Amino acid sequence: MDAFYASVEQLDNPALRGKPIAVGGSKQRGVVAAASYEARKFGVRSAMASIVAARRCPELIFVSPRFERYKEISEQIRSIFHDYTELVEPLSLDEAFLDVTENKIGHPSATLLAEEIRYRIYHEVGLTASAGISVNKFTAKIASDINKPNGQKTIPPEDVLDFLKNLQIEKFFGVGKVTADKMKLHGIFRGVDLKEKSLPYLKQHFGKSGAHFYNIVRGIQKSEVTPDRVRKSIAAERTFEKDLDSEKFILEHLDKIAEILEKRIKSSEVKGKTITVKIKFSDFTQQTRSKTVNEYIDNKVEIKPIVDSLIRKSPLDKPVRLLGISLTKLNINDEVKSVSVQLGIEF
Repeated sequence: MDAFYASVEQLDNPALRGKPIAVGGSKQRGVVAAASYEARKFGVRSAMASIVAARRCPELIFVSPRFERYKEISEQIRSIFHDYTELVEPLSLDEAFLDVTENKIGHPSATLLAEEIRYRIYHEVGLTASAGISVNKFTAKIASDINKPNGQKTIPPEDVLDFLKNLQIEKFFGVGKVTADKMKLHGIFRGVDLKEKSLPYLKQHFGKSGAHFYNIVRGIQKSEVTPDRVRKSIAAERTFEKDLDSEKFILEHLDKIAEILEKRIKSSEVKGKTITVKIKFSDFTQQTRSKTVNEYIDNKVEIKPIVDSLIRKSPLDKPVRLLGISLTKLNINDEVKSVSVQLGIEF
């Protein structure tokens, strides 16, 4: 989806259309969760500190997030996906992989199928979407960003290697800034440079990721579209308008966060064994404290005493700007059914 959270806000509030908006944060505090394309022209991006965003775009309008509404819209979009295939692997509320090799309507062209899905999303939901079409998830993901917003890009099998050869290393899905900078120190600026490096060389300098980089630049990725992705954690967190410098206030806010977490746990129908408290200080340094219990837990009554003990474990010597609680080691079966199909659709 194109600027999903921001686009939903503009869809529901016509007064925001055509204006630079940021979902999340405020002019004083917090972090931008999503930015409209009007805001992106000023360099506003998701995960950017709100105060920086406001400086770059003085006219920026901050809007509080409404995750229940985003989830509602996301479910509408996924129902459209399922009209074409059951092989839908959500990455988040606004993104998913679809395997349309064998689709429900017997459509012969992946490109035309993507156009039809995007058309339906626009006319039935009111939002624009972009798509990437290719032989594997990695290449399709990269392609989906090329003609954003409201566009699509097809990379057919015969063009994959040339496409990856000329791609800047920063554009490779999964290569973040730190990895990209490290690659450049090794003379790797584009796909062609990466392809020149041997498998032993990449393993030596990039560890376990070396084999992954060696394969993807050759168009090799055997990861299937798996509808039943295993959820590994459930979390809730909050950034505060003013820093907290009192243990009493910190524990009070954690109590409210634990309530939100409990609702999400109940909604997901899971339990877990490890509680982690996330603490971000006023200087943006971060700390986590965890505890694993013997029995599965799923409610605030059991979670909050653990959280309190973790906070009191050692003093917090700096004001706190963000608090979060997560539940991991969930009681979810790790066996995921997969379906193998032979590529047989035209691009």
